[in-house]
Amino acid sequence: MNLETPSKENLKFMLDGLAEQLEVVNREVMDADDYDLDKYEDIKFMYEMITQKGQLTPSETQAFIAELRSVRKS
Repeated sequence: MNLETPSKENLKFMLDGLAEQLEVVNREVMDADDYDLDKYEDIKFMYEMITQKGQLTPSETQAFIAELRSVRKS
């Protein structure tokens, strides 16, 4: 999948991947409709960091979730 082009489909793909990596129990917080495409690059950056890093510590997981919360629509 080419993630260079911002789209709702790509956003959903990345959010699903982030939810899996971060072991998010409540997947409703990762609904692509709750995120604006103008925050696409921020989410892509987080997705790439997490996929490259692999295993995260609990504090890193909490930090990523907090960052996702900050780019979510109000």
